[in-house]
Amino acid sequence: MTRIADIRYSNAVLQWDQETYLPVKSAEARGQQIATLSELAHEQFSSPKLGGLLNELINAEGLTERERKNISLTLEDYNKNNKYSGAFVRKMSEQINRTFHSWMDARKANSFAVMRSELYKLLELKKEESYILGFEKHIYDAHLNEYDKGVTVDFTDKIFGELKPILINTLRSIEKSRESAVVVDWSMKKDLQWELGMDILKLMGFDFTSGRQDISEHPFTISFHPSDVRITTRINESDCSGMLWSCIHEGGHGLYEQGLPPDQYGLPLGEASSLSIHESQSRLWENNVGRSRPFCDLLLTKLAQIFPERFSNLSPHDFYAAANIVQPSFIRTEADEVTYHHHVMIRYELEKELLSGTLQLEDLPFYWNQAYKVDLDVIVPDDNLGCLQDVHWSHGSFGYFPTYTLGSLYAVQFFDTYVKSRPGWEQDVAVGNFKPLKNWLSTNIYPHGRYYNSLELCNKCTGESLNTSRFSSYLNEKFKSNSPIEHE
Repeated sequence: MTRIADIRYSNAVLQWDQETYLPVKSAEARGQQIATLSELAHEQFSSPKLGGLLNELINAEGLTERERKNISLTLEDYNKNNKYSGAFVRKMSEQINRTFHSWMDARKANSFAVMRSELYKLLELKKEESYILGFEKHIYDAHLNEYDKGVTVDFTDKIFGELKPILINTLRSIEKSRESAVVVDWSMKKDLQWELGMDILKLMGFDFTSGRQDISEHPFTISFHPSDVRITTRINESDCSGMLWSCIHEGGHGLYEQGLPPDQYGLPLGEASSLSIHESQSRLWENNVGRSRPFCDLLLTKLAQIFPERFSNLSPHDFYAAANIVQPSFIRTEADEVTYHHHVMIRYELEKELLSGTLQLEDLPFYWNQAYKVDLDVIVPDDNLGCLQDVHWSHGSFGYFPTYTLGSLYAVQFFDTYVKSRPGWEQDVAVGNFKPLKNWLSTNIYPHGRYYNSLELCNKCTGESLNTSRFSSYLNEKFKSNSPIEHE
């Protein structure tokens, strides 16, 4: 399994390079290299010899509980992997490469039509994959399960159905106070933004001797080993807030990857529990910590040192309000804690319809824009601010988006549990002391790998299953006086 992991993570290095430093003319050659390594890893993981060994070990005596878990999960992965042919794996890899680069071209042209034909081919492969993997009720279940084991359309519909009225009621309760918020000038030169983001990541505890940060078209985190974790951000000189919370978000992902047990490299217990739990780590740092009052106080102090004329006279109260303004917008990654989940649910509904065939790809921009008008009352002006903004579909990551909202719900429960164990957490954050939180996560989340699935880990850490009422209470507490600008 270690040898197979070496191939997979070497492939991942090529994918990271593809999104950061790859020369323009190298796209086709890189696609071939990635496809070859993907096919090679698949062949080795499909080996009858490995299958025989796993089936022998599953009934072996004298194994520890963790060893037995590694074997059972690896056998489960092996059986799933054997559903794919090597030819299909190569075909999928090559198509993802073409679709990703067509997405980059579409972003430059600000036109969904530029990538539509390549995305259509990828979507057809994802439909084929649904039947390879198998599903009981909805074709989308096969893909949801890939990112969070056991998650189905029925489960997600239930959670989102409970969540949507909570979000609508919260938005209605605070929308009247939006205009009274102080307007903050977030403009900042690229170099200063970079230094500020790096400073925050170091405070969070991201180990730069075991990782690095770079610039990409869409922020992401990728890991090759707990000692080699790469994160990226993007910078807009007219608004440093996007870079800032992007760094914190990806930093949360990075800390999780650096915290996984290195002695389990290549094995299930050396991997993240699920993408929902992974997103819980990024959303916990981004929102529960990064948009908290003590963190905003810390950030204001840092900004005042960089731009004293702009931030020295800004009150902590007003700055906290500006950092937590709730305002419907176009971009998911820059959305506030309330409207963010509408972005996710719109994508979730569109993905279900695309995979089931009730929505044709050429109609996607129209239905995207229509959903934004209905759910968020915004008029999408172009494709870059609409259906081209996320990289996920060009990667074939259908089923990923719901993990952002599920992760946010888990994050609230995890952080609430931590806060109860650490009454002085606000004083810690206010002075940039994140060690107690990182230690708690290193004890309760990171070391388990895939030993527990999402719901099991949530139960273990918080004493109950995923509970939307906990998120409702969190929003109500944060915006209890209709807006953060109306209470001290």
